[in-house]
Amino acid sequence: MQSNAHTSGHSVLALSRVCARYEDNNKLVLRDITISVPQGAFVSLIGPSGAGKSTLLRIILGLMQPDSGEVIRSFKRPGMVFQNYALFPWLTALQNVAFGPKQRGMPKQEREKIAREKLNEVGLEHLEGHYPAQLSGGQRQRVGLARALAISPDLLIMDEPFSNLDTITSEELKADLLKIWREYGMTILMVNHLIPDAVELSDDIMIMSAHPGEIKHTMHVDLARPRDVRSTQFFSRVDELTENIRKIS
Repeated sequence: MQSNAHTSGHSVLALSRVCARYEDNNKLVLRDITISVPQGAFVSLIGPSGAGKSTLLRIILGLMQPDSGEVIRSFKRPGMVFQNYALFPWLTALQNVAFGPKQRGMPKQEREKIAREKLNEVGLEHLEGHYPAQLSGGQRQRVGLARALAISPDLLIMDEPFSNLDTITSEELKADLLKIWREYGMTILMVNHLIPDAVELSDDIMIMSAHPGEIKHTMHVDLARPRDVRSTQFFSRVDELTENIRKIS
């Protein structure tokens, strides 16, 4: 996988010939997954339902052991942003963001200071006392992002973070995400099914097939940042990715 100016050549994550089976029926869900994610890169994983993307994320996070293959994790503090927000409904926005630091034993005053800083970074400092039910979908996803940032992650994993958002909210969140990515210099691995988003955000896009899940192709996006999503070059990369996916499907 090629790197860009954001990467150092060092991989924060490497998988070699990883295979996994479903526990209930022993059916092969992942076959020979071999990937390398460079430090500081923005990498997207795209594929159809049944490709085993969620299983792969569980293996990466150490929540599930593969049946075979090797996983090398060079990251220390993975953060996670979920498609369905996964906020605690009984906690305020501030308390949700402070949850990770609290679990790490950080004193209340310090963790709330960090939580306010992260809410400010995602533009929600004025809603720190609101509960998830009082927030819009976009605001909930921003709280989820702030919660992930509160632990200063060296790898941020995002599972279809824009799927439940309207177009305008999604565009705003993508802009904020890219700004935060540049400022933090973190590595991002995003599971996604939206082709234009993958081209707009990613350095590299890994395309998976399904039944079982395999990495069939890795496409490097060589467009300069910030990317003009209305340019001929952008649409050319979207068409290229679309064609690569069609060949695999």
